[in-house]
Amino acid sequence: MKRFLASRELLLLIAIGLLLGVISSRFPAFIAPSNLVAVFNDTSPLILLAIGQMIVILTKCIDLSVAANLALTGMVVSLINIAVPGLPIVVMLFIAVAFGAVLGMFNGLLVWKLAIPPIVVTLGTMTIFRGTIFLLTEGKWVNSHEMSDTFKAFPRTEILGLPVLSWIAIAVVILFTIVMTRTTLGRAFYAAGGNPHAATYAGINVGRTQFWAFTISGALAGLTGYLWVSRFAVAYVDVAGGFELTVVAACVIGGVSIMGGIGSVPGALLGALFLGIIANALPVVNISPFWQMAISGGAIIIAVVLNAQANRTPGRIILKRAEHAT
Repeated sequence: MKRFLASRELLLLIAIGLLLGVISSRFPAFIAPSNLVAVFNDTSPLILLAIGQMIVILTKCIDLSVAANLALTGMVVSLINIAVPGLPIVVMLFIAVAFGAVLGMFNGLLVWKLAIPPIVVTLGTMTIFRGTIFLLTEGKWVNSHEMSDTFKAFPRTEILGLPVLSWIAIAVVILFTIVMTRTTLGRAFYAAGGNPHAATYAGINVGRTQFWAFTISGALAGLTGYLWVSRFAVAYVDVAGGFELTVVAACVIGGVSIMGGIGSVPGALLGALFLGIIANALPVVNISPFWQMAISGGAIIIAVVLNAQANRTPGRIILKRAEHAT
């Protein structure tokens, strides 16, 4: 209980509560259950990507290609839907997850086998993935009328008052909370980033662990790619352009240390919700959406400072002890 009271998760819950309180004081309809459901649904793609990014950051890496992976996978499944409109949604979901995972594996192999810095690898693959979309389509868009009704309807279908997109986000949160807290792989992610040398001595292959982190991130980006293009009924080269920075921001705000080894699924979830509420609230309070970048940047700086203060441990004071001894 004491650990929770001192945790970043509690601070974020308080911040989100205060944010909702301030907004609702001027626009009470914003906290209506139907609107909060819509806000959560709008934030679900960010939640999915933030969980994958959190796992990568835990291993002392970063994946800047998640938005490009989303865009490429979304375009691929859109083109498949045009070619085979009767393909079952289950098969389409499998293709999206598998294709995204392959793209993530490509990142992971370059980091693991060639020891290339992750930021360099994913900056490169981010450009490669976007360029591949252009080569596939020659810059053309896939529009709503070209997609099948079933393809577009899946993420919008409501079950017990929530769209399927929201239910998928909830399921992924639950699944990876269990993975990160109850499995050997989850503990390996923390160990690989928290103390790579100790992890190696403990028999953990740090490179392989990073490979699996990129694979999971890629798979979630692929899943989000299908959900994104089917929900908005459009696919093009610049889908989710710049969204990778928002994903990193959600993780850092959620208490995931950029130095690796520290973070949690609930933290990433709350970081994403914090940014999602800001994004949905700015138009309501008549503030330009461009301020979102400034607000997100300020939140990142504050979060990094808080992380640094929390992780700072006082050193041993030897001279004072020596003075007392004499």
